[in-house]
Amino acid sequence: MLLDLDFSSSIPIYMQIRNKIVLAIANGELENGEKLPTIRSLADEIGINMMTVSKAYQLLKSEGYIITDRRSGASVSYKKENTKYSKETLEDLKLKIAELKISGVSYEELIDLLKKIYEEV
Repeated sequence: MLLDLDFSSSIPIYMQIRNKIVLAIANGELENGEKLPTIRSLADEIGINMMTVSKAYQLLKSEGYIITDRRSGASVSYKKENTKYSKETLEDLKLKIAELKISGVSYEELIDLLKKIYEEV
């Protein structure tokens, strides 16, 4: 699993890993039950500390996107009906919409943009 991370970004690496895996689940690149790389192998592949990958996996597990097992490692376990968006996610979305509104994006343009993005993922 090759992840394209931006080491100069203000977004922490563990959060970038989390975001890339969530996007891969949403667009079908990662299927339910599919095994994820071990923490060690993903850290080695990216060239980062194992604790960074561990933090990303712990976050994904707490959000209900993956399950972990000491013997078989981590795998995708996403149940649409059981996964709710968090208050933080809703606040992030509100902020992004506010930024777009301030920059002059109309309601209709926003809806069109959201439709396009939704279809991409």
